[in-house]
Amino acid sequence: MLSAYEALNTQYLASSLGKEVVQTGRAPKPVGLYSQAVLAGGWLFISGQIPIDPATGELVKGSFKDRVRRVLENVKAVVEAAGGSLDDVVKVTVYLSDIGRYGEFNEVYSEYFKGARPARAVVGAEVPKGAEVEVEAVAYIGG
Repeated sequence: MLSAYEALNTQYLASSLGKEVVQTGRAPKPVGLYSQAVLAGGWLFISGQIPIDPATGELVKGSFKDRVRRVLENVKAVVEAAGGSLDDVVKVTVYLSDIGRYGEFNEVYSEYFKGARPARAVVGAEVPKGAEVEVEAVAYIGG
C-alpha cells in the first residue's frame, strides 16, 4: 500500500511524463491486460510481440524465420505508430523457446537492425500462446 506522499509523487510522475498509450491496427491487439506500448517522457516501452498476424489474430504459420519477421514487423509497426523508427530502438529483449535457434533469429534480426544496433539480451523461455519467439523493446523518440 502506498503512503499518501508516495501516491502523490506517483500521480505527479505519471502526469509530468505525459504517459500515453500507443495502439495501432498494424500490430496485433494485446492478448492480455497490457498495452501495445506506452510512451512516457520520450521513452517508448513496447510490450512483448509474438508472431501474431494483426489481420487474422492468429499465429503465423511457415518457417521459424517467417515467424521472426512477423514479430519484428509488429515491433516496427508499434514504434512507427508512436512516430519513431527501428533506428530509435535502444534496447531489445528476445525470448526464444529454443535457444538453439539463436543463429536463425540473428539472420532475420540483422535485416531489421543495421548500423548502430540496440543493446540486447536473449533469454531461453516459455513464450505465450506456444509461440517460439517474443521480442520486447525500448525506444527513445523524444528528441
